[in-house]
Amino acid sequence: MAGLSRADIVAIFSNYRPGVAFEEAFAGEFGEAPPEDLNAAQIFTIVAASVDPATERIVRFLNENFGVPVNVVFFRHFEDRGSSYLARTWLVDQEAQVVSGASSKVSKSREPWNGYDWYVSFGEYPDGRSWDDAAQYGFVSAGGGEWFSRTLKALPIGARVFVCIPKRGYVGVGTVTGEAMPFERAEVQHNGASTPLADLPLRGGYKHLEGGDTEESAEYIVPVDWQSTKSREQAFWKQGMFANQNSACRLRNQFTIEQLSAFFDLVD
Repeated sequence: MAGLSRADIVAIFSNYRPGVAFEEAFAGEFGEAPPEDLNAAQIFTIVAASVDPATERIVRFLNENFGVPVNVVFFRHFEDRGSSYLARTWLVDQEAQVVSGASSKVSKSREPWNGYDWYVSFGEYPDGRSWDDAAQYGFVSAGGGEWFSRTLKALPIGARVFVCIPKRGYVGVGTVTGEAMPFERAEVQHNGASTPLADLPLRGGYKHLEGGDTEESAEYIVPVDWQSTKSREQAFWKQGMFANQNSACRLRNQFTIEQLSAFFDLVD
């Protein structure tokens, strides 16, 4: 599949398994959902001693007008005073090729983002965060280290989040209503009033260290106005849907968005 854009690969899989979505076909073939970037690192290199003017024009045209990563490398052998040398030159300057083709390769290999949909991973664990709390009081959370909370802090107010419990499936969709705050300072809407989350009767635990958290290890809370939630037993998952190890990330996978829109009965 060298050099094919994401659209080309989707078309091939559609012909390979008619009536089956690309994401399902890919997961069925390879055992996992397709990556966000497909064929992003493909480079075509023509090795030659020389090329005719027509080939040179074609290579330059593809580079300059379509960002296709194709180039010609020339190897020439010569001798001087009993020593042999092998010289290498490129038809298109490699640095210029990378700059001109970078944005084109990304756009062709990755699905566009709609600007507001996000994926959130809600990892439950014994005596830790509980989806029952999150669904009842309106929040998502992550923490225990800067790596876990960093992406959650990136959620902007107004973003639509689709929440997934790892190894179970998607359980909620809602709109972010506030910035990420450490558990001790976080507030949520309860009975029509802004209420400290720590004052509410919670099923789960939201501290990671004895005697309190540091800013780096704290559990961070992001308030969410739920549009729809399901119990963990009702979690929705279909082969080929998007999942990610980050606590939060942009959701580009259109197949996943379409499946979840139908499951949660969303109307855009």
